[in-house]
Amino acid sequence: MSWLILFFAGLFEIAWAIGLKYTDGFTRLIPSALTVAAMLVSLGLLGLAMKGLPLGTAYAVWTGIGAVGTVIAGIILFGESMAPLRLASVALIVTGLVGLKLSH
Repeated sequence: MSWLILFFAGLFEIAWAIGLKYTDGFTRLIPSALTVAAMLVSLGLLGLAMKGLPLGTAYAVWTGIGAVGTVIAGIILFGESMAPLRLASVALIVTGLVGLKLSH
C-alpha cells in the first residue's frame, strides 16, 4: 500500500510543479490556491508512504516521479524539447526508480 500512496504523492508533485507555471509568481489566486493544495496533498501522502518505506527510497522515488512526469508534461503542454539526450536522461531516471523498487 505504501508504494501506491507514494505513486499518488508523485502525481500530486507533478500537479504542483505544473501549477507553478500557471500561478504567474503566485499572483493569480485560483492557480495559486490549487498549486498550494497539491503541494500539501503531495507532502502529506509522502509522509504516509514513509511509514512503510525507507526514507531514501521514498524520497528518491517521489522526486523521480515528479521529475519524469514534469518533463513529460512540459513536452505535451508547453512544447518543450524532445532532444534525444534529454529523453535518454529521463530514461536513466526511470531506470533508477525501477532499481529502487526492485531492491526494496
